[in-house]
Amino acid sequence: MLMMISRIGEIAQTLQQDEVDCFISELMRAERIFVVGAGRSGFVAKSFAMRLMHLGFTSYVVGETVTPAFHKNDTLIAFSGSGKTKSVLEACETTKQIGGNICLITGCKTSPMTELASCVVLLSTEEESCHIGSDHFDLRQLRGEHRSIAATCTPLGTLFETSAMIFADSVVSILIEMKHCTVEEIMHRYTNMQ
Repeated sequence: MLMMISRIGEIAQTLQQDEVDCFISELMRAERIFVVGAGRSGFVAKSFAMRLMHLGFTSYVVGETVTPAFHKNDTLIAFSGSGKTKSVLEACETTKQIGGNICLITGCKTSPMTELASCVVLLSTEEESCHIGSDHFDLRQLRGEHRSIAATCTPLGTLFETSAMIFADSVVSILIEMKHCTVEEIMHRYTNMQ
C-alpha cells in the first residue's frame, strides 16, 4: 500500500494546473454532464457521476437505460487509461459529431481520444504496456493484455484507476468550495431508496 501511495503521490506531482483548471471550467459551464468509461474505469466514472449529482449537477452515465439524448451544450467526461478503448472512443466520436464538449481523463499522452478532446487531464501512468494489444477492452481483459501496468505493486491497470478516483474526488472537493455546498444540501440528495 505504501508503494502504491508513493507512486500516486508522484503522479499527483505531475498534474498540470492548466489541465485541471480547464476540466473544472468545463464542468462548471456544462448544461448536463455525461460520464463514460469501461471496466473498472467505468466504475470510477459512475462514482464521479454520483458525486456530481450530490453537488447539484445534472449528470448521467452513458449506457444506462435512463440516460437521455446528448445535446450540443452537454459535456462528456471520458475515463480511459489507454485513450483507445473502443466503446469509450465511440462515445467520444458521437459527442464530437453532435458538437458537445469532451473532457478526457487518461494515462496516455497521445491517443485517438486525446485528439478528440477539448480538455485532457493526463495522469502520468503511461507505461510501455499502454501500447500493446487489442483496442477492444473485453478482448484485452480476456487475453490478459492489461494497460497502465506500472509495476508489480500496481497490477492490471490499478494505477490509472486509483489515480483517476483520487483525482475525481479531489475535483469534487474543489467543486464543493466553488458552489458553497453545505453538508445538508449534499445529504438531501443522497438516495433514500436503498
